[in-house]
Amino acid sequence: MSHNPIRPWRSIERRKSRQIMVGRVPVGGDAPIAVQTMTNTPTEDAVATIDQIKRAAEAGADIVRVSCPTVEATAAMSEICRESPVPIVADIHFHYKRGVEAADAGAACLRINPGNIGSQDRVKEVVAAARANGCSIRIGVNGGSLERHLLEKYGEPCPDAMVESALDHARILDDLDFHEYKISVKASDMFLTVAAYQQLAEVTDAPLHLGITEAGGLRTGTVKSSIGMGALLWAGIGDTIRVSLSADPVEEVKVGFEMLKSLGLRTRGVNIVACPSCARQGFDVIKTVETLEARLAHISEPISLSIIGCVVNGPGEASLTDLGFTGGGKEAGMMYHAGAPHHKVSNDEMVEHIVREVEAKAETLRAAREAEKTAAE
Repeated sequence: MSHNPIRPWRSIERRKSRQIMVGRVPVGGDAPIAVQTMTNTPTEDAVATIDQIKRAAEAGADIVRVSCPTVEATAAMSEICRESPVPIVADIHFHYKRGVEAADAGAACLRINPGNIGSQDRVKEVVAAARANGCSIRIGVNGGSLERHLLEKYGEPCPDAMVESALDHARILDDLDFHEYKISVKASDMFLTVAAYQQLAEVTDAPLHLGITEAGGLRTGTVKSSIGMGALLWAGIGDTIRVSLSADPVEEVKVGFEMLKSLGLRTRGVNIVACPSCARQGFDVIKTVETLEARLAHISEPISLSIIGCVVNGPGEASLTDLGFTGGGKEAGMMYHAGAPHHKVSNDEMVEHIVREVEAKAETLRAAREAEKTAAE
């Protein structure tokens, strides 16, 4: 735990939603906001897909989605689900049999639109398979693939059309007495997405899966997703998120966690507070931070670390973090522990020293957590 108290003006009151399970991961209610990503390997290649899932899980992914467009893809799902360290969501479009196959193969959740997979009998068959396998469902509405009758009714994709689509699909599941579902209303237009989620949040207690779809590359998509999803999360809306980037799925997970950490909604890993650097810096701040981000990526315990180039803001920032380093001395800087000056470190030894300090702090936190868990048992 950080030595800093929770400040009431920094807290976010989350929207009240019912809770469902995606495998062993609770979504909604008072559960932590889950971070998801999606594989981009051919699902038929189980080995490559499992490898990508494991890398995403190591980065912190709580849930991973896998596309199932073919019989060969769902045939690979048994191995994928068995070997995956996290619950798997099967992405299903139109082909109801793929949904049944994926549920039987061990998928923890099906991403479908009930109204797009055929007759009522076909919907019943998918829901029956989901129910029999303890599988939840995500109703996934997308602004780029709205039903024709809604486009004719509203003239274009708009919040009203997206919400009506979502509620129509939800009604199908409710009528079948199936309530283990979450909903998403994504669009590539950030304003449309935010407005649709705001409207949907007022008319359902279902958990909401957030995302700005087709957001773009690493930098553009990160900015767009952070603004749109950040606005919703700040308002308390959202129970699970996926940052959609034209990039490695691991990057989606990293951005998702950084977003939640910035809002105080998740605390995984090292949160580095760093200055942009200027002529006052006593060491190369930018290079140091880049190195530390890479060297500390394996840390999962929540630790705050300040890296500040000079004494103008250094002591103040260090007073708010678990560990800190402030430059300004002659070829050396001050190391801070729990907000207080602790000892000096030379610039040459700084990186290695900080890595050791963070790893030691992480081990202390890990041991305390394990002891607390053992005591509770």
